[in-house]
Amino acid sequence: MKKKLLISDIAKQLNVSITTVSFILNGKAKEKRISDDLTERVQKLVEEVGYRPNQLAQSLRTGKTRTIGLMVEDISNPFFANIARLIEERAYQEGYKIVYCSTEDDSDRTKELISMFRDMHVDGYIITPPQGVEEDVEKLIKDGFPVVLVDRQVAGIHTHCVIVDNLSGAYNATAHLMEQGYQNIAFVTTDSRQSQMLQRLEGYRKALAEKQLEPAVLEVPYRYDAKQMLRKIVSFFEETESIDAVLFATNYMAVRGLEAISQFNPQGLPANLGVASYDDHDVFKLLKPTITAVAQPTEAIANHVINLMLHLLNPKNKTSEADTIVLPTQLIIRNSTPRKEVVA
Repeated sequence: MKKKLLISDIAKQLNVSITTVSFILNGKAKEKRISDDLTERVQKLVEEVGYRPNQLAQSLRTGKTRTIGLMVEDISNPFFANIARLIEERAYQEGYKIVYCSTEDDSDRTKELISMFRDMHVDGYIITPPQGVEEDVEKLIKDGFPVVLVDRQVAGIHTHCVIVDNLSGAYNATAHLMEQGYQNIAFVTTDSRQSQMLQRLEGYRKALAEKQLEPAVLEVPYRYDAKQMLRKIVSFFEETESIDAVLFATNYMAVRGLEAISQFNPQGLPANLGVASYDDHDVFKLLKPTITAVAQPTEAIANHVINLMLHLLNPKNKTSEADTIVLPTQLIIRNSTPRKEVVA
């Protein structure tokens, strides 16, 4: 087995001190007034022999692992997957690695994951927090760890946060349905009490109230699997035949909802039923008809999150006041919300 090359080997070959090589490899040549010629010779030899620093030794020396823990609700959800990919890409460019996992919106699981990341000595935490983890997140902040919340806010936690304007997003989608002539508009959501879900419900109710229309809300238990969710939505449609349009609070609920609708109408979406979803999905552009959706700015979310985290991780930056960034959504109008024909 080939012996792993050590920093002492580099120093010995060039007849310089280990400390000098270490300064050069850590980008401190200018600061330590090391000549450009020596810096170039060290860098050239390092490249020739393929030397790689021992990350464990580096972390013990600096107290940093150059890793960031990313906890999202469900990494398989396209919304979170896209954000995670963009964050990981940008972090890698800045010399950081991302370790990510799913909380499944479970407080006990999230607490265990926070503990795991502590044991791994990650440098910072990006979290989509479920309810019930307020004390654990507050302790991270109190202990000096950079923490950025994403997608949702948690009352009582004073830290940086990146969210979207959920209320306006749902309001605009509901208003669009009303403008198209729909008056019996249902809202299919989860029973989650998280801020983003409550704001979407509030936006829906606000739009209806302005036109003095009655709401029709179905709250599906968050823990339901796909089959249970499907049965619940089918039963709802059977019991509320007057519905002429429906807004789904998430893209995965919209997928189950479209499946439920197909049970009543195997030929596809009925011409007299308007359908929209909060949070876009690639499949919505492929279906016939294509599905109107509220698109969240995943790229902007990811950029703001990683910018905040990198700022907090930089020891040269002064601690800044907790900043909440609220980003707008975009209503993408497609063929599933045609103007409703008025029967004379």
